[in-house]
Amino acid sequence: MKNQLDTLQQTVLKMVSEASCVQELTDIKSRFFGKKGEITQLLKHLAALDPTERPKVGQMVNAVKDMCFNELNIKRQQLERDEARKQLMREGVDTSLPSRWLGRGSEHPIRLTMDWITDYFGRFGYQIESGPEIETDYYNFEALNIPASHPARDMHDTFYLKDGRLLRTHTSPVQIHVMEHMNPPIKIMVPGRVFRCDADASHSPVFHQMEGLCVAKGVTFAHLKSTLEGFLRAMFGSERKVRFRPSYFPFTEPSVEVDVEWKTRDDGSIEWMEVLGAGMVHPNVLRNVGIDDAAFTGFAFGLGIERMAMLRYHIPDIRLFYENDQRFLSQF
Repeated sequence: MKNQLDTLQQTVLKMVSEASCVQELTDIKSRFFGKKGEITQLLKHLAALDPTERPKVGQMVNAVKDMCFNELNIKRQQLERDEARKQLMREGVDTSLPSRWLGRGSEHPIRLTMDWITDYFGRFGYQIESGPEIETDYYNFEALNIPASHPARDMHDTFYLKDGRLLRTHTSPVQIHVMEHMNPPIKIMVPGRVFRCDADASHSPVFHQMEGLCVAKGVTFAHLKSTLEGFLRAMFGSERKVRFRPSYFPFTEPSVEVDVEWKTRDDGSIEWMEVLGAGMVHPNVLRNVGIDDAAFTGFAFGLGIERMAMLRYHIPDIRLFYENDQRFLSQF
């Protein structure tokens, strides 16, 4: 058996050393190491040997197998490098030439604005949450106190899918998901994309919102107002004018809209941009998620990231964010 193994080993090593291409090595591997290969067959015949001889012969066969297989892999790597080098020469590629400088990218202004806002509220204990962009009617409307017949649905210009689901029109559904599984006190921020059938200089059918929610005992409208004023002062500076206007949202009561000075017209009057909708969480919303509205109160607010970025960076048209013009994006 030892002489047979020595002869087999010399045969394999000689064939491997003389191989001139990867295909030849593949054939050698199949001949000696495949299911019906010569070395494989020797291992199968070990069962017929005397039990006292079987371990010694098995070690000898495995030693030959490991040495031959290792040499075959070394030769394969060498041939693959040689073939790759020949291919490069045929294609005329000089790998020693320096590559072209394509320029360094930068973070998108929407991402910069979103990160700034989440960092700001994170310092006050707000956790970041996320949710699905495809929602059910219940989470997008019903649970937020917007039943099927409610006229507020007309404000959302919704994209509906064939299966009855929809592309979320706001990030507020995440509030419902969170409150269903988390007990107060709750302080969360919810950044994400939303979708509405709307497009002009200040609107886009796909845009980004940031939702804020705080639910605890003793939360009042004064807490909401001080939170938003502090945030807007930090983001835009104390010189930027801010105004609160009474408004209506089905999921908050009372509700307000918050405007920030955008630009001054030629006649000296101020043009305002709405950046926030906010209010105290409606008791019906708390009841829908099983929170005792007699023991807990809360406030919620939602802001448009694009509009915040427009104000922060003095961008006149929301469509610039999505045109992928490097002259625009490289400024940030």
